[in-house]
Amino acid sequence: MPSAKPASTSNVLMNPNRQSRPQNQDRKSSADGQSDTTERVVFINRCAKVVKGGRRFSFSALVVAGNHDAKVGFGFGKANEVAEAIRKASDAARKGMKKVALAEHTIPHEVIGEFGGGRVLLRPASPGTGIIAGGGVRAVVEAAGIKDVLAKSLGSNNHANVVKATLRALELLRHKDEIFQLRGIKPKQQQPKAPSEGAQDSPAAETSETSPGSEQPTAETTEEQPQEA
Repeated sequence: MPSAKPASTSNVLMNPNRQSRPQNQDRKSSADGQSDTTERVVFINRCAKVVKGGRRFSFSALVVAGNHDAKVGFGFGKANEVAEAIRKASDAARKGMKKVALAEHTIPHEVIGEFGGGRVLLRPASPGTGIIAGGGVRAVVEAAGIKDVLAKSLGSNNHANVVKATLRALELLRHKDEIFQLRGIKPKQQQPKAPSEGAQDSPAAETSETSPGSEQPTAETTEEQPQEA
């Protein structure tokens, strides 16, 4: 009888590793511990390497993390399994979160962010407009806590470059007070204008001037009447 052949190394690598399941559960529990931070997987890429015994697969994941309160970041992870790649990317995204300048529900001003071949345009929107964006731009904007914005991708469609360009655009945002401080300008305080006294007296003065003028012709007519007589 032919002896049983040992399992090839390619089949072992292609089969899912059972030891990675507890790691995936730990990642979920740690994410639940930070209730204010949410993560979203933007893109997962699979790479195949052909070897003598078959093909070896590796995966890369792009994850965006944010607390919906003007703090957002992204992470990139590689591993032989999808769950491990997502875990690495999530850890990198939480560590790389940065603070951005927002104006209530939208952004303070229009801005264009560029990274590599990616180019993203962001414009402020009125309340009720919603997030007019898609793909990686929408993931970053939602994680940052923006509710109303107009976005357009003007360059490459590469997921990594689009995400990085969106984050670059958010980092360029500045409040009006910060710009005044950098330029050395003191913001003017608008005070309500009180009505002047001259403006109030002018209608009365006009009426007083017109009323004596109306009586003068009567006085002249009375003086002229005896002369004619």
